Amino acid sequence: MRSQLARKPANTYHHGDLRDALIKAALREAEQGGAEAISIKALAKQLGVSQPAPYRHFADREALLAAVTADAFRQLSAILREAMARPSKQSKLSRLAQATLEFGLRRNGIYRLMFASRTVACAAKGSELHEATRETFSLVIEALEVPAVGYLRERQALKIWAALHGVVMLAEQGLFTGEAAHTTREDLVEDFVSETKAALAAAIKGERRRKATGA
Repeated sequence: MRSQLARKPANTYHHGDLRDALIKAALREAEQGGAEAISIKALAKQLGVSQPAPYRHFADREALLAAVTADAFRQLSAILREAMARPSKQSKLSRLAQATLEFGLRRNGIYRLMFASRTVACAAKGSELHEATRETFSLVIEALEVPAVGYLRERQALKIWAALHGVVMLAEQGLFTGEAAHTTREDLVEDFVSETKAALAAAIKGERRRKATGA
């Protein structure tokens, strides 16, 4: 006689587990095709749940993208933090810059989700995604290893972050080979690091001179 107790499907998710499963599955899709590859309908089918089930955790696709992008930024922050903590003769800024370049080139689908979509621009201040991006940027500032001099430190952090982003995007589009300048992407990044450190050192020296002379 067949048991009247229905067996629980192997892919049934406990409360809260489905949210994490959706984020992980969406990240896998983004690895291949960026934000465009993420579909709530396809994810529900992939995970073996009903079409309405994901909407218990995410109001719409934009909400899912925001959660996935926040998770991607947290992953990047963990990678950068590990690179900065690793014993090395290289400066923290150099280690952070090279780790960012490697992440962008190796996980380009995720990188495009983070930096080449409107998801971050639409994130509200104080939201999970907004805080995740601030954490990553704070690591760039920390890697400079200099005291605050007005807004100069933050400006230099933005400049090198923008420069790194430019190298990743040019390389991803096949527009940066380094042949014309006889350089590699890694060497160019080191140029950015050296120029940033030199600019900060000069600014700090000038600030100290002004304070000493009372100018």
